[in-house]
Amino acid sequence: MRGHTVRVDPIRQVSSREVYRNNWMTVREDGIRRPDGSAGIYGVIDKPDYALVIPLDGDRLQLVEQFRYPLGLRRWEFPQGTAPDLAHQDPLDLAARELREETGLVAGKMTDLGLLDVAPGMSSQRGRVFLATELTEGPHDREHEEQDMRTGWFTREEFEKSVLRGEITDAQSIAAYTLLLFHER
Repeated sequence: MRGHTVRVDPIRQVSSREVYRNNWMTVREDGIRRPDGSAGIYGVIDKPDYALVIPLDGDRLQLVEQFRYPLGLRRWEFPQGTAPDLAHQDPLDLAARELREETGLVAGKMTDLGLLDVAPGMSSQRGRVFLATELTEGPHDREHEEQDMRTGWFTREEFEKSVLRGEITDAQSIAAYTLLLFHER
């Protein structure tokens, strides 16, 4: 790897307290000790790992659109999600479940494209990206929170233009598409 650096001892956790919990996440505040000995705090959002799926049929990508409450906007993104009730699930099984649940699609082939960190400065959540091909259409099985979701097929050109115009802004979807491009090289 380029740019070798001198290793510094990592930040050490000296205390921790949970400040919030619901069915999708916990928030904790950790007392820390920095490498220079100074004290500090770190707020951390803990969420289960997620799976993101890129459904690809020839030149077409299927995305889902839903209202994202924190943004106050409807957003297009690749199907993605976590297991319910803070559970951990095998990434491949989770990817197949999310794909069927959100789109109704079933993949004959799932290819692991790589790992993404959501927001490593504030969250422990990581995600596995899968390419879904050999697709069969069926009925979706959305969760109650996904009742406003809709799906749409985009050509690769339409997807890329939507990203450049700022219409598709989901960081995980854009990063996952980059993993797809690397995979295809």
